[in-house]
Parts: sequence; C-alpha cells; structure tokens
Amino acid sequence: MDSPKDSLFGLQAEETPAALAAALAPPAAPGHYDELRGGISAPLPDTAAHAAVVGAHALPTRPWARFFENLGREGFGDLNRRTIDLQRQVRDNGVTYNVYADANGPQRPWSLDLFPLIIPSATWQRIEAGVLQRVGLLERVLEDLYGPQELLKSNLLPPALVQGHPGYLRPMHGVQPAGGRRLHIAAFDLARDPTGNWWVLTQRTQAPSGLGYLLENRLAISRLFPEAFRDLKVQRLAGAYRALLESLTAMGRAMDAAEPRIVLLTPGPYNETYFEHAYLARYLGLTLVEGSDLTVRDERLYLKTLKGLEPVHGVLKRLDDEFLDPLELRPDSHLGVPGLLQAVRAGNVLVANCPGSGMLESPALLGFLPALSRQLLGAELQLPSLPTWWCGERAAMAAALPQLPQCVIKETLGGAGAAAILGKNLSRRELDEYAGRILRDPDRHTIQSYIRLSQMPTWKSARSGDHIVPRSMLLRVFALSDGANGWRVLPGGLTRIATSDTEIASMQRGGSSADTWVLTEGEVDPTTLLHHDQPAIDTAHRSRTVTSRAAEHLFWLGRYTERTENTARLARLAIESLNGEDQNSAPLVAWLRELAVANGLVLAGVPAARQGRRVFERSLVAALGDRDDATSVGFNLRAVRAAASAVRERISIEQWNQIVRAEQEFRIGCEALASGGEYSSVEALRVLERLSAHTAAMTGAQTDRMTRDDGWRLLSIGRHLERLAFLAQALASGFGTGALFDEGGYEAVVALFDSTITFHAQYQQRHDIPALLDLLVLDRENPRALGWVAQTLRGRLAKLAGAAPGEPTAVAMPVPDPESWNLEGLCQRDASGRYPATTELLQQCIDASYRLSDELAARYFAHSTDARTSVGA
Repeated sequence: MDSPKDSLFGLQAEETPAALAAALAPPAAPGHYDELRGGISAPLPDTAAHAAVVGAHALPTRPWARFFENLGREGFGDLNRRTIDLQRQVRDNGVTYNVYADANGPQRPWSLDLFPLIIPSATWQRIEAGVLQRVGLLERVLEDLYGPQELLKSNLLPPALVQGHPGYLRPMHGVQPAGGRRLHIAAFDLARDPTGNWWVLTQRTQAPSGLGYLLENRLAISRLFPEAFRDLKVQRLAGAYRALLESLTAMGRAMDAAEPRIVLLTPGPYNETYFEHAYLARYLGLTLVEGSDLTVRDERLYLKTLKGLEPVHGVLKRLDDEFLDPLELRPDSHLGVPGLLQAVRAGNVLVANCPGSGMLESPALLGFLPALSRQLLGAELQLPSLPTWWCGERAAMAAALPQLPQCVIKETLGGAGAAAILGKNLSRRELDEYAGRILRDPDRHTIQSYIRLSQMPTWKSARSGDHIVPRSMLLRVFALSDGANGWRVLPGGLTRIATSDTEIASMQRGGSSADTWVLTEGEVDPTTLLHHDQPAIDTAHRSRTVTSRAAEHLFWLGRYTERTENTARLARLAIESLNGEDQNSAPLVAWLRELAVANGLVLAGVPAARQGRRVFERSLVAALGDRDDATSVGFNLRAVRAAASAVRERISIEQWNQIVRAEQEFRIGCEALASGGEYSSVEALRVLERLSAHTAAMTGAQTDRMTRDDGWRLLSIGRHLERLAFLAQALASGFGTGALFDEGGYEAVVALFDSTITFHAQYQQRHDIPALLDLLVLDRENPRALGWVAQTLRGRLAKLAGAAPGEPTAVAMPVPDPESWNLEGLCQRDASGRYPATTELLQQCIDASYRLSDELAARYFAHSTDARTSVGA
C-alpha cells in the first residue's frame, strides 16, 4: 500500500517530480506560449503554423525539470508552507508597494510569487545581445537629438514626435553631460510571443523602477529554493550593481573629485516605490535625499548636512525629468532642486540618467527604431519591437485603423507607464469612438500590435486542491552603465505576472511579481548580495552623511515617540485613577484633568471629572485613537510612523516593523472600543497596555540598535527635550492643583514618572516633598528624573556641537544645569506655603524645551544665516 507521501496528489510512487509538476499544471491558455513546457498550447487559427505545440501533460523543459527534481516529490507537499514563509518574509522585511501612496492608509505588501521565471543560458544570450544593441542605439539617438539633429534633418524622425514631446528638454540642447554619457540605466519590457520569440513592448529611460524590488525578490526566493538555485547555476546580480556604482564613481573622479559623493534622489516616502529607493540607497551605500536636501550655489550642487553644505558630484535619480528643476521645468514641483539644470549644463554634476531622455519612452518611437538602427548602427535590430504605428503619419494611420480590433491603443505622449487600451476588449461602438478620436487628433495616438503574452507557472493553494496555474507575464530587463566598456545587462530582471482575469501584467492593477533566474553554462559570478562580501560597494563613501532633512525627521521621530509614550501613560493613569479608591480625591481629579487637557487627551470644554466622571472618562477613551487631533495618542503614533517612513534607510527592518505593528494594532484596538457604542475602560486599559509594550520596544531599538551618529543624537535630543517639558509640566501642575499634598495625588505623580517601585524601595511610605524632589528632580541616576534628563540633554547637545567634554555650548545654555540644583534650596517655602525655587526651576525646564526646539531648527535644519529673521525685518 502506498504511503501518503507516495500517493501525493493521487499520483503513483514511480511518478517523477517533473511528471508530477506536469500533472498539476494545466497547459497555458490557447494561443499562448507555455514557459513550463516550452511551446505553444493549443494554437489558435491565426497562430503561426511553425510554432511547437505542446500537449496538456507534456513534460517540463529541462531547466524546469531540474528545478522540480531539486524540489523532490515530498517538496510539493511543502509548497504551501513555503508560500506562507514567503509572505511572512515580505511582511517582516517591510517590502511595500503603494498604489495610491495614501499617507493615512496601510501600505500594500509587495506581491511575490513562489516560482521563479527560468531563462536558459542560450535564450538569455540572445536577449542580452539585443538589449546591449538597443541601449547603444538609444544613446546615439539622444546624442544626435541634443546635438546636430541629423535625424530630424534627414526625416528619420518627425520633428512633431521629438520637439512636440514634453520629455524633450530644450534647455539641454547642446549640452555635453558630465561623464560623456546620457543613459546610465535603461529598462526594457519584453514579452514572448506564441512562437517563442521575444519582443520589446516598452522602454523606460527617465527613472526605471524595479532594481530594488528584483533584489528583494532574489533574496527571498533563493532562500526558499537553495538547492535548485545552486544546481541550476543561476547567475548572481551584485556584479552589475557594483559596476554601475563604480562607473558613476569613476565619472565623478573625472570631475576632479578625489572622493566623489553620489546621492540617490527620491520623490519621498509617499511615492509608490519608495521602499526600493530606500532599499537601493542602503544596498549601494548612497545617501538617500529628497529635493529639499539639495541646493545649488554658483552652478554647483550641494547637500545640506548637519555640518553645513557639502558638494555633490553625482545624482542617481528616481524622479521624472519634469519635476527636477522648478526654475526651468515644471514650476509647481516641490520635488526637485532649483537651479539643477544650470549645474548640469555647467558640467559640475552628473545626473543618471541625464535629463531629457523622457521622449524615448514614447511608444511611437518604437516604430522608427528599425530604420534608426540601420542608419546609426548599420544593422538590423536583434531584439525587435512590436509593430507600431504613429498616427501622426497619414500612411501609418491608414494602415493601422483597420487593425484596431487586434491592436493596442496608446497615448503618444503618455510614456511607458501610460494606460493601454486593448482593442479586443472594446465593443463595435467603442471601437468607432476611438477611431473618431484618432482621426480628430492623430498625433496623440499610437497603435501597437497585440501579442498574447507567454504564461509561466505559479503556485496556488485553494479549497478545491493545490495546483500550478499558468499566468501571463512580462519581463523587465535592465542595462546598467559599465564605465568604459559601455553597458552591462543585469543577469535577471523583474518579472511581472498578470491577475487571473486579465492579460495586463501591472503591479498597479493588482498583479504580482516573480524572481528571474538566468542560467549560465560557465562560472557563476562569485559576488554576493551580502554587504560584507562587497567591499567596493560598502567603502565607496566616507562616514555616513546625515542630511538636514533626515536629521529633522529623526529629531521628530524621537519627539513623537516620547509623546506617544507619555500620553499613553497619562491616559492609563487617568482611567485607573478614575476607577480606583482615590477617585473622589478633588486634587487628584483636578490634576488629571489639567494634564489631560494640556496634552490633548480631552477637549477643554469637557466637564471636569468631579462634575461628570463617566462623561470625562468616555471622552478620554473615545479620543485615544483620533488620528486627526494633533495631540491624541493615535495622532502621535501615526506621526511616529510618518517620521520613521521618511528615514527608512536609517532604521532597521525590525524597528520599522515594530512601529507598523504598534500603529496598526492600536488603530484596530481603538476601532473595536467604539464598535459597540459604549466605551469600556477595561478594554481601553488593555489597548494602552499593549501600546506600552510596543513603545518600550521602540525606544529600546532607538537606544540599542542605532549607530551613535549625529542623526541618532538628534533623535535622542528630541526624546529628552519632550520628556523634560512633559515631566516638568506634570510636576508644576501637581504643585498648582495641590495633588502633591494629597496621598492619592502624590502616588499618581510618582506613577506618572514611572518611579513607583524605586520610590518605595528608597523612601518606603514617606509622602513628603523633600523625598519626592530628591528622586524626581535631583536624582541623576533615575532616567525619569529632571536632573538626569537635563544632564543627558546637555551632554547630547555638546556632543552634537563638537564641544569638548564638559564644555558648555551656546545651544545647550537654555537647559538648566543640574550641577547648580540642591535639595535645600528647592525645599524652601514662602509665607504662603509655596515652593518658589522649585516652581521657577520647573518653568525654566518648560521654557527651555520650547526655546531649544527653535534653536535646533535654526542651527541645523534651516541652513540660513539667521532663520529667525523675517524678510521684512
């Protein structure tokens, strides 16, 4: 009798893994190339007759058979677990893709399929040769269009398509870019037709996306199938990235820069592909910057850092050209750098890719490339484009319109990412409407042949049974600058998989991705993706630069982390006190209300707890998760996530995941509190207790898992500045309301300082002011005491300013020096029984926090001579 393992999926024990895969995988849809079996599945009448036809149970091709042999028969039963592991890995690594970049909504996890696309060595060699030829051709085209423009004069390119395209930048005409090269990165979207031939559908040259995501795909999938990865001799990727960075660095040195600084320019954390911007910056060792981090002075580009302005020699941009310079391009852009094009024209900065390549992304250009290749290269294209007709040419439009039902309609000026309309999905009426639009405005429309995309195997688990499902796919391959040798094709790519109900492979439309395994017959490049094995990448730059923008976000990350912790502790204390044995203590209730209003936990108009305890408590609980109230716990927690998102490249994956989980769990918990119409104080305490555990982990990561550079010092300064103001305000309110002279109020103040255990261990049951001031103000070994906070804050400020140990700095002067504090002076009482010295010190601490915040902004974030001076002064 067969064992469960031997009768896996109902097959016999003698079935090989390859045969098992063939049995589990239905053939590709009729008329599509089957990547698993290496042929066309059930050809349609209009399919080329010479295509190889495969049957439903034909065995996989040799590479796929080897993949499944390494998996083994038992491995099929493990694929669901590996899928779960893959999803967990994507989630834990924080890999996201934001379709609409909603700052308030949850980020969408990156979608990655379990099986890779496998490309044999011989197939890849043909792709590689065709891509190298194409990128060389595009470089020649750009050189001509921004130089002599012979292609326009000889009518090989229509002027309307070039000079009428918004991606053609007239300010760059006649400019020789730094380094002598215009294209450093180019991406080509390839599709395989039913006969097995590869075609170019689109090309991207402004800021191609995918280089970071495909790295993450490789790391994830190679870990899940390590035996197959080694046995199939999959070519590694790191060498191409290193070549790109070395190429940019060498061009920077040619600009008389001994140690050139290369930065990666991102639109910011709300961009849908921001994850890979941060990932690439970390992987390549580049400084991740936004436009506000850079400034142009005397036709040179500079980076705003905590140490002042530092020269920038190269920019790897992830920003479309139109946003680069609001002075000469799009005036409403807040993403670029005013004067950047001027610096580029002066040859003082290398920008990859050089501004002005956007017109190459027009789908209409694909129809002219065969003739351009014959003219400029003297050869036919090795990797052809799909037949494409620009309707601005009357003859092309006349030839294309009758084929509209079998073609794809694209916007001529829309670029590679513009939406495509499939003619086969349109009704007769809709086809007539599109034909009318094309006739009325032919220049704006381009028609391209439709191709049935090849289909690759994907693993799907369903109630009806686990099986392999064929899905349509596109392959994006990249050509990267390789110094004097020209370009190198990255041996892999970003494979995008269509959803089950469409043939459009787009991540924005809910598609998925897959790793791309390029096999080699020779030696595998030994360079790995691990940083310690890539000294050329890791040591490309000096010590890590802290930009002013990153420093400001780190500063506010510290402040909002502390605010979240403080307000959550205060909310817990208030709920516990209002339901405890001291709930009738007037001073305690007055103190709680004063602090709750001051910290935004309740509105000022809410009745005091003495007048309506349930109303006050209900208002407090209801406002916990309010993400629009600028001082609620929910708002502060969301602000923590926003600040951390802006510096993703500087914080660990674990720390980011902790922040995301804290925000999500707290939001869900607060939503559940309101679901029944009544707010439970018991449930509210549980939500706050869970948040307390999260904030403890967050502050622990900030303390123990971050490098002690100036960015971390500003994060720490932000936390301690916030703590100084909060605790001083709480103590001052305790004196003002009389809570400190009430037993319940006294204990509550000590609890808010998180010092209950320490206090009772040292002072037992004493409830006098000297004992309280000694522990909560003077004790410089208690991290919740004002003396410790002030001392730490002054030390961090001195280190940030570069002062010698013990030497005071101007920026630290507002913070009271705990060396001058003494218990005897603080305990002196006036005739009214008040403590004037203590009250004055507490007010000094509160005022110092506000003043210090302004001083830091002016000194480190504004980069102006005097940020406090107005224009009209």
